[in-house]
Amino acid sequence: MSEAGTTGAGPAGRATEPAQLGVLATWRETPRQVRALLAGVSVSKLAGFLQIFLVLFLTHRGFSAGQAGLALGLYGAGAVAGTFAGGWLSDRLSARVATLISMLGSAALLVSIVYLRVYLLILAAVLLVSAVGQAYRPAAQALITQYTPPARLVMVTAMYRLCLNLGTTAAPLIGVALVSVSYSLLFWGEALAAVGYGLIALLLLPRGPEEAAGAEATAEVADETRAGPVASTGRTGYLAVLSDWRYVTFLAGFFLFCVVYCQYTAIVPLAVTAARLSVWWYGAIITLNAGIVVTCEVWATKFTQAWPTRLATLSGFTLLALGYAVYAIRLLPVFLVAGTLIWTFAEVTAAPATFAYPGMIAPARLRGRYFGALQSTYGLSGTAGPILGVELFGHVGRAAFGWAALVVVVGAVVVQIGMRGRPSPAAEPAPAGETLTPAG
Repeated sequence: MSEAGTTGAGPAGRATEPAQLGVLATWRETPRQVRALLAGVSVSKLAGFLQIFLVLFLTHRGFSAGQAGLALGLYGAGAVAGTFAGGWLSDRLSARVATLISMLGSAALLVSIVYLRVYLLILAAVLLVSAVGQAYRPAAQALITQYTPPARLVMVTAMYRLCLNLGTTAAPLIGVALVSVSYSLLFWGEALAAVGYGLIALLLLPRGPEEAAGAEATAEVADETRAGPVASTGRTGYLAVLSDWRYVTFLAGFFLFCVVYCQYTAIVPLAVTAARLSVWWYGAIITLNAGIVVTCEVWATKFTQAWPTRLATLSGFTLLALGYAVYAIRLLPVFLVAGTLIWTFAEVTAAPATFAYPGMIAPARLRGRYFGALQSTYGLSGTAGPILGVELFGHVGRAAFGWAALVVVVGAVVVQIGMRGRPSPAAEPAPAGETLTPAG
């Protein structure tokens, strides 16, 4: 697939769908609004310290391990609520306003944690900073969808995920350096990074619907075919999302996938210990997974972006089931590494299309909520998955991996039912107002 691509013009100057582009060509033609958003996300995620160091911070302050664990649990609950609320903010106000509220609000709350001494107030601050700090995520993906033609959406989503993953990889290293000086510096550093993203949003993100009137007007025409009954119902808000039974079905299958995916943080380390392997092996496979995702996902998307969305998703479910099934054979190092490689490529092939999917099928007025529903589902699975996995492992041991693979197979069937009859990015013509404008 060539890195070069052209955008033709149809009758009366109407732009036609551009050819599929590679990584560099897509980046060169990415609109400045999306480039600004990706830069802001990178800045904020490089300083995403709170969740990583919260337990250490609280125990350093003299709180018990149980109190620190409760605070971390509340952080997870806040993230779920925040993405849910962020979808509403994005649709109700704008992506720019939602991002400003999220970044500036979280910056103030982060700093407050440094100076609070009462445990209940700290818990409240942690809950709020998590909720407010995650509210930007549906807005970010809604804005990416708004300014990216359908055939480029999967690739740009892969770039967005790269920004998140690079931050997640680098933040612990930066955080350790800051903690060696003081915890206050850690929290102030994350707050300043949030303010930095807020300034980018203030100066460079579109100010409101009027800046994308052409795109939205054209997009609304396509809503009837893209979202089916949802576009014509009188329901609004998340009730309209719930009325889209196919999308709800998709979310149910996605939940099952994510419940199994997150077991690498729950039952995999338990199984490694039970097999009398060195903990080094667990650290090695986690590093292997992160390294492959960061270095290969965007490059692989050059090829997978042209796949039908259902095929990309099915490949991810299949590889995840196979990877965990390999663990079930016997937990020798060779099977541990092989299984990890297989389920890592599940993420590489399926994640960009899966996380872009709500933008492909949502009515323009509900994009934020569709993305909010997806990300809240992801957050819920990250909370429920480890609890369920550890309980299952306690009863059946290594056979839990076989059950996990079966759950993924069920999830694959459910997702395919939910996606049936929905468009793929390459199959949908680009509306006149949504063609890429080179960033200059």
